[in-house]
Amino acid sequence: MAELLSTEDRAVLPALGETGWGSVPDRDAIRKVWKFKNFSEAWGFMTRAALAAEKLSHHPEWSNKYNIVDVTLVTHDCNGLSALDITLAKQMDKIAGGAEVIHNHSEPISCLCESRANRIA
Repeated sequence: MAELLSTEDRAVLPALGETGWGSVPDRDAIRKVWKFKNFSEAWGFMTRAALAAEKLSHHPEWSNKYNIVDVTLVTHDCNGLSALDITLAKQMDKIAGGAEVIHNHSEPISCLCESRANRIA
C-alpha cells in the first residue's frame, strides 16, 4: 500500500505547480488540463500515458473531450497524494511535449470542435 506524501516530500509540489499542476479543492490530489492540436494528439498522449501508468500500476482519473485531456492524480489506497502521483505527473509532463496547458481550472474549457462551432454561429 502506498503512503501519503510526507511534509518533506510535498516540497516538490510548487515545482509541479509551475508546470500547470494544481491542487484539487477538498481533496488531497493534483490536476492538470492539456489542450492538444487535435484529437489524434490528445489520444496519442493518453495512450502513452496509459502505458506509463500501467508500468507503475497507478492509474489516473481523466477525461478526454476532443483535443482536451483533463487529469487528476490521487492514490486511492491511501486517499491522497503519494510518490506514485508525483512520478506519474512528471512522466505525463514529458509525454505531453508542447501541448498547451490550461492553468485556470475554474472556467469552462472549450474543445476545438466547440470553438469552431462558436465561430460559425
